[in-house]
Amino acid sequence: MRQGSAVHELITIALHEGSDVVVLRRCTQSACRATGLTGSPLVRLTTVVSEAGEHLLGASGLTARLSLEVTDVVRVTVRFGWREARRPASALLSAATRLLDEARLLSPGDGGPHELLLAQRAPAPVSSAGELAAQARVKLTGAGTAADLIDALRTQNHQLLAALEESQRQQEELQRLNAELEETNAGVMALYSELTSELQATNSGVVALYAELEEKTRQLELAHEYKTRFWANVSHELRSPVNSVIALARLLDSGTDPLTEEQRRQVALVQASGSTLLALVDELLDVAKAESGRLEPHFAEVDLRALLYQLRGTLQGTTQPGVRLRIPEGVGLGLLVTDEVMLTRVLRNVLSNALKFTVEGSVTLDVTEASGEGGSRFVFHVQDTGVGIAAEELDRVFEEFYQVRGPHQRGRAGTGLGLPYARRLTELLGGRLTLDSEIGRGTGVTVEIPASPDRPAAKTGHAAATGRARPVAGSVVVVDDDEAFVAAVRPLLDEVAGSATFLGDGTHAVATVERERPDAVLLDLNMPGVDGYEVYRLLAAHPATARTPVVVLTALDVADVDRSRLARVRAVLNKSRLTAADLADALSGSAAPAATQPPPADPPLPATAQPTRADPPLPATVPPPRADPLSSTAEERR
Repeated sequence: MRQGSAVHELITIALHEGSDVVVLRRCTQSACRATGLTGSPLVRLTTVVSEAGEHLLGASGLTARLSLEVTDVVRVTVRFGWREARRPASALLSAATRLLDEARLLSPGDGGPHELLLAQRAPAPVSSAGELAAQARVKLTGAGTAADLIDALRTQNHQLLAALEESQRQQEELQRLNAELEETNAGVMALYSELTSELQATNSGVVALYAELEEKTRQLELAHEYKTRFWANVSHELRSPVNSVIALARLLDSGTDPLTEEQRRQVALVQASGSTLLALVDELLDVAKAESGRLEPHFAEVDLRALLYQLRGTLQGTTQPGVRLRIPEGVGLGLLVTDEVMLTRVLRNVLSNALKFTVEGSVTLDVTEASGEGGSRFVFHVQDTGVGIAAEELDRVFEEFYQVRGPHQRGRAGTGLGLPYARRLTELLGGRLTLDSEIGRGTGVTVEIPASPDRPAAKTGHAAATGRARPVAGSVVVVDDDEAFVAAVRPLLDEVAGSATFLGDGTHAVATVERERPDAVLLDLNMPGVDGYEVYRLLAAHPATARTPVVVLTALDVADVDRSRLARVRAVLNKSRLTAADLADALSGSAAPAATQPPPADPPLPATAQPTRADPPLPATVPPPRADPLSSTAEERR
């Protein structure tokens, strides 16, 4: 009992059997209602009291005292008392602590009874505590209590019946839901079976499609292999006669018998046309090599002033009347390390393209240096005042073989490879090519490349023959089936070799070399019957000819030669504009073993010949930079 509190006892009930617990529960409900305690607090108190009575039932001297305890608040309290050493369950005490305002087990003193206190706070009373207790006692005494007990039992029965009805209703609902679920499961199984059948049919179609794709892939691989063979054959079959035409035209121009002015002009036209055709063939082949990743740049220091001077001299003759070509001197710019041939091809393609479609105004090339996070870069910007390109065509002009249709194309033949080829070469140099154009306002092309590559520059070149003591070889054996090329190479051999023996095929090559014991063998690769690879294998396998130096002369691109089958050849030279200096270097052994022959410069036209728009000569005072065998023409553009 708390200090300063007043306790008004209401009733004390001895608990002997279950009906006594029911009476205690009912009395607790009546006392709560009398004090204004209703709702959830009433239910919690009566439930805990009932549970405690049921649990302690049977203990010796068990009683329950119901009272009102008044301090600063009014509380309904129930005190259970018993004499034997019996303790309520821990779960009951824990639940009572959570549900009631106070629930605690009181320890007995000096052999006194055990007590369990359960209390719940009631609302503040309107009347005095004594009057409130008197009202509660009236409700707890007399026949009213028994009547209330019967009413409570009747209410509980109604509640039980309602609970049973609700349970039955829920059971019926559960049965209905189970039936619906079974129907749904049946539908799901039917859908699953249908989907399984469709999936099996789809899988069969996918397997068939996959097999078809594999067959298409095999056909594409075979077509790619055929294309590779086609390019190799084109390289030999087209380059060989074109090289022979150019070489023979050079011989006509440099012969002992002087030519007339008309003859010199015609020979110059033959050389220019041959150079144009060779440039077109080489450009087509380089596009294919760039696609397959076999076109690699060769970096070296570039004399930018000489390069720009060469472009000015080469393209000046292609300008139309009323069009000004402006190319700077290139003075005052820093060091540029790149592939000179590729850069020349890019600028020549872009400038020729601008000149082709500019009928009045100007074509201007500006060269500047710029610095950025990636280091110093050179920016080449070509601006023309030509017809321009529509916005919807700007991306398509970089498609291979695509040409913008319109009146401006009349009389201007082309392949549609100029811009795609220039962009691909620019990317190989580590840069980028962008285009900006508008109909009627001209076109601007920007080529931006790094001032130096990330990797060390690999300089290429061959030794000059100037001042070399000739001949450098006593005798040579030439194995080549191309009579035109043999006729063109004879004068070169007269300069570098004492004597030469010529074979039209490789059938008797080993026997001839064994008999003649030459200082070197000049060997063509593509020959009918026994080709150059087989001849070289036979020479290397024969003890008498194994140490004879072999120089390969081929119309193929050097990158297309199978080096694994030519492991010990002294050099591999391309027939395109072969010079005596090249042969001298190879025969003397000054060239690196199996070295790649750099592209030589285009031969200048005779001073009296009329230059063509495709290949005008360089001014005699211009020191030519590293040679560019792919002389782009004005007809190889958009």
